Amino acid sequence: MEGSFILVSVFGIFIPALILPGPDFVAVVRSSMTRGAKAGLWTTLGVSICLALHAALSLLGLSAVLAQYQWLAWAVRLLGAGYLIYLGLCLIFSKSEAAEIVNQDGIGVGRALPIGAFRFGFFVTLTNPKAVVLFTSVFATSVTPATPIWLMALMTGLVFAAALTWYGIVSVFMSSAPVRRRFTGIRHWIERAAGVVFVGIGGRILGATPNPVL
Repeated sequence: MEGSFILVSVFGIFIPALILPGPDFVAVVRSSMTRGAKAGLWTTLGVSICLALHAALSLLGLSAVLAQYQWLAWAVRLLGAGYLIYLGLCLIFSKSEAAEIVNQDGIGVGRALPIGAFRFGFFVTLTNPKAVVLFTSVFATSVTPATPIWLMALMTGLVFAAALTWYGIVSVFMSSAPVRRRFTGIRHWIERAAGVVFVGIGGRILGATPNPVL
């Protein structure tokens, strides 16, 4: 296939999937509304870099590995869903006066540390099984051994640019003064609502995860 046809066909699927709300969207909205524009944009950067990483790995052959080892694909979905549920429970039971996510590895969304917001977005996306499925089923199947390296690099770069643009817009809007003023008194409920969404998505993924073929 010609390069232009590959780009149109792949991103014709990726862009709508990017815009549809999912764990990444919830993560950016949560950081923006409860921590402000700076945290929201750092979360956006973490999400965008991790999506580019997913794209690069799928183009380099991750899909072939997952197709050959079904138990590994099952494990990825299981661990990802488990992490989303864990993250959701942390949000649901967090204290309203100090709503902060920190796990045993120190991955959190601190008020003063931009790296916390970055890690939050990165790890939500890294453990999002839907991202793995999207990139391994759409991106990897669109290339052949004859596909030039520059085209795969361009596809990865476009994934990063599209995610950074979309979630950047979402972050700026959700962290705007009118929006934050409107929701100032219910920030802890926003935390809990985001937690419920994470738990729901994780549970749905677990329910749809088939038994591994050994």
